[in-house]
Amino acid sequence: MLKGILAISGKPGLFKLISNAKNSIIVESLIDGKRIPAYATSKISSLEDISIFTLDGDTKLADVFLNIFEKELNVNPKKASSSDLKNAFSEALPDYDEDRVYVSDIKKVFAWYNLLKEKEVISADSIAEYKKGEDQEDAEETKE
Repeated sequence: MLKGILAISGKPGLFKLISNAKNSIIVESLIDGKRIPAYATSKISSLEDISIFTLDGDTKLADVFLNIFEKELNVNPKKASSSDLKNAFSEALPDYDEDRVYVSDIKKVFAWYNLLKEKEVISADSIAEYKKGEDQEDAEETKE
């Protein structure tokens, strides 16, 4: 679901990995579709690797997006108050660590979710596919 989707510090929005160049990667903005090089000096994070702190460990960002989708939470981070954001986020992830997850992080999660949903990266089909992959991983871990 989030494979190949990147966040680059200092640049707004999210990016899709297009290809590798000699000393950079080529990414495409999900906002306007422009392709740009991203160099190693930029802090680049794959959404696949991002986790949210919870009271008993971490939860993958994809699982948080799954919960937001299933609970049909429609939050506009630009208009919502801090308390509204926290309440909505605690619906999506009830055991998040309030001391280590800041309102700015919550805003970013909802902004990313809204962008991914708008661009149909997150859809009923991609959610079903993600759940199927998670079920297969769980089955393989049980066998071992």
